[in-house]
Amino acid sequence: MDILFLIGGLLLILLGANGLTDGASAVAKRFRIPDIVIGLTIVAFGTSAPELAVSVSSALKGSADIAVGNVVGSNIFNALMIVGCTAMFAPIVVQRNTLLKEIPLCILASLVLLVMGNDVLLDGAADNVVSVTDGLVLLGFMAIFLSYTLAIARPTGTAVLTPGPSPEARGEGNSPTVVVEDGTEIREMPLWRSVLYIVGGLAGLIWGGQLFVDGACGVARSLGVSESVIGLTLVAGGTSLPELATSIVAALKKNPEIAIGNVVGSNLFNIFFVLGCSASITPLHLTGIGNLDLLVLVGSSVLLWIFGVFFGRRTITRVEGAVLMACYVGYTAWLIAQAG
Repeated sequence: MDILFLIGGLLLILLGANGLTDGASAVAKRFRIPDIVIGLTIVAFGTSAPELAVSVSSALKGSADIAVGNVVGSNIFNALMIVGCTAMFAPIVVQRNTLLKEIPLCILASLVLLVMGNDVLLDGAADNVVSVTDGLVLLGFMAIFLSYTLAIARPTGTAVLTPGPSPEARGEGNSPTVVVEDGTEIREMPLWRSVLYIVGGLAGLIWGGQLFVDGACGVARSLGVSESVIGLTLVAGGTSLPELATSIVAALKKNPEIAIGNVVGSNLFNIFFVLGCSASITPLHLTGIGNLDLLVLVGSSVLLWIFGVFFGRRTITRVEGAVLMACYVGYTAWLIAQAG
């Protein structure tokens, strides 16, 4: 039954995130919100919505290790497995701005979380807690990041109307697709349908998040492993499926560089917004998430930066992709060995 909850909850989360993103993007286009704003806010939220649903649900249910482990594990999975897997399909060219600003910001976000999760070492506290104050600080970082990104973006995006699939193939009436500059497709639809998608998406996220957390906790109990291990592996991998799918599809379409932007944006969103929201709701006591996990999180971003700067002339090669994947496999093997 726990496995059914886990699978059913994940499906509801993914469908809910997709519906919410489609509906919100269509509403934004209807009110002439610039494409760059849609991409940086609604689409970014959509790919991180599974992590948000699971972490907030976990925080409310008192499963702090799943809430934090989901974010930490998802970011490690993104940086090592998703980038590595994408690079195996096609080498990834890293933009100069990404190397100089976005990836260092990811490293900074990981270091901030490392500091926040070390109350015992730094303050002599009884235990490590990501407090409500810490959560508000993370949300403040998120606001600064969004302001910076919008400031450096071009004031208007160029949207191109494309015919898309035929109405018969879509199974619906004339509903053209808008393709914005980053390759994201936005379906145009009537306002009533957009609202329906938004409401249904939110319902799927909330219900799916509850089912997924219940299933993950049940699996952890039945396997005799800690919630932190489940959060760092099974939950993290499941909630990172949208990023994995987006990156692999981009690689197959000969646009592997999208993977880096996808991963960097998602990782920043996860730490600043997802963990910020979760900690702002209730303090998150870290019992199973240790310094090694947080250091691996920092190291994964540092490794991305090193590969981009020093070896392949701003290109993550197939060999480097294999190294990234091997690092993730090694880390996961260590977690399983420790659990045993």
